Amino acid sequence: MPALDPIRGLRVVADPAALDAARWTAVGGDPGPVATDIDRITVLRFASDDAFALGATAVDVDDEHAIVEDEPGFVGGWCSLDDLRRHLEWSLPGARPVLCQGLIAGVPAKLWLPDDDDALLLTAVAFADVLSERLGWRR
Repeated sequence: MPALDPIRGLRVVADPAALDAARWTAVGGDPGPVATDIDRITVLRFASDDAFALGATAVDVDDEHAIVEDEPGFVGGWCSLDDLRRHLEWSLPGARPVLCQGLIAGVPAKLWLPDDDDALLLTAVAFADVLSERLGWRR
């Protein structure tokens, strides 16, 4: 059964062009381009000027006003997209990879859809219990 576990990463709010050119450092790694491998770094753009980098420990971003903080405020879990379809209140985009945001089972959430059939469901820690209950993911 899927579960919502703490998801940590860096949250960066910066000029969109600076985020586009940012160089991320992974746990125990060297700075490099964004990787789509979840074991390294996956950058989710919540908005043009707001990124959440899963697996990142540091970032080099060329914006003197950038806000860079460790982000402990999310939980998430990998699951089959088929497990979520009946809980979606919106249509899934056809293109992949893509980050979708909206209500899932009536709860504000984000859905990362990489190139394969799995999906990473993210929500704020404050919504973890209610989302788990509505999805039937209670431990």
